[in-house]
Amino acid sequence: MMIEDYRGPILHQGLRIILRPTKQNTRFPLPRDKDGHGTHTSSTVGGRRVKTPPPWEASLQAPPPAARRWQCLPGSLSPEKAKGKIVMCLRGNGTRVGKGMEVKRAGGIGFILGNSKANGNELAADAHLLPATAVSYENGIRILKYINSSKAPKAYIVPAKTILDSKPAPFMAAFSSRGPSTISPDILKPDITAPGLNILAAWSEASSPTKLSEDNRVVKYNILSGTSMSCPHIGGASALLKAIHPDWSSAAIRSALVTSAELRNNEGNPITDASGNPADPFQFGSGHFRPTKAADPGLVYDASYTDYLLFLCSSGFKNLSSSFKCPKNSPSPGNLNYPSLAIPKLKGSVTVVRTVTNVGSSKSVYFLSTKPPPGISVKISPPILYFNRAGQQRSFTITVKTESEITGTIEKDKYEFGWYTWSDGIHNVRSPMAISVA
Repeated sequence: MMIEDYRGPILHQGLRIILRPTKQNTRFPLPRDKDGHGTHTSSTVGGRRVKTPPPWEASLQAPPPAARRWQCLPGSLSPEKAKGKIVMCLRGNGTRVGKGMEVKRAGGIGFILGNSKANGNELAADAHLLPATAVSYENGIRILKYINSSKAPKAYIVPAKTILDSKPAPFMAAFSSRGPSTISPDILKPDITAPGLNILAAWSEASSPTKLSEDNRVVKYNILSGTSMSCPHIGGASALLKAIHPDWSSAAIRSALVTSAELRNNEGNPITDASGNPADPFQFGSGHFRPTKAADPGLVYDASYTDYLLFLCSSGFKNLSSSFKCPKNSPSPGNLNYPSLAIPKLKGSVTVVRTVTNVGSSKSVYFLSTKPPPGISVKISPPILYFNRAGQQRSFTITVKTESEITGTIEKDKYEFGWYTWSDGIHNVRSPMAISVA
């Protein structure tokens, strides 16, 4: 049996770890005793191997001492068992680089980091302090089965190799924040997604790559993951769009990015989460950003400073500015001219207005297509928009209501998703919808 997960980059000495039966001399035993207890590689509870629950769930349900060992938490590993070994650790509690630090403290010469079920196929690159590799949840299960099926499981280290064009990509990372917005549920959040997993960028030499106190290394570049990696991609794309269209507002730039986003991965299938399940707009917003498409979006949903003040008024905020006073009857928060639609707790019928500005060819005609959320009726009027010049605006209404014949089958407060798109044969101006029923 051979376990190789090439999607897991290694950032230490260009090495990767392979686990398979071998007669080579470059082998290192995996630490466990005959009963499997006292180790992070065995699916045991209370000193004996158990068949259920699966290893990952077992590690999370086990008593604290066992859970600490399997997850390689500080002070949990026995130097007597780990010294000179390649150790397998499970994700869960603690930091990824901290687990490697614990293996090193215990005398291990390398470690394998197995994903939890929640992390699925998401493999994060880390600047570990010893040779290490990350493996997916499924491959982690296979490795544990191999370990538990052998009296003397072995692993060895070989030079790493770079794999290009990894598939599927993109997918939504398990750590990515999710909608709906708890502060403003009338706006669909997130807006969009961009690369945020294993991003290479310049690094301050004032800090070590792991930021651990025990790490004294100095590097000019590092690989990080997080929303803080995804946001700069959108910020950079926004700056480029502003350079191309200096007269566009920030709302117009956001609209261009949102309505031109991609919904499919490099295999031509819908974007999924880290476990391969279908993702939705509460994970990726309108989709994965496409800056080149955003440079020529066809139509934009623009909004002014006053529009946002009115939105805040309708959301219950007052005394926003000395030069602005909220009207007695503020417009519905759903009428903010946003490039998406979110309606929480729909009861009866709701109608909102949207206005698009032509930033494409002077004469163009846009036709409507819709994919309503299941159990929801969406009617948009007019279904055709005519433009005679650039900069011209056209408004339309969106009326949303539950379909009476299946209203009783819709789960309350559960969001369903859909789309509406304006197309002139060149541009597809797509907006996501997220609607829940009261």
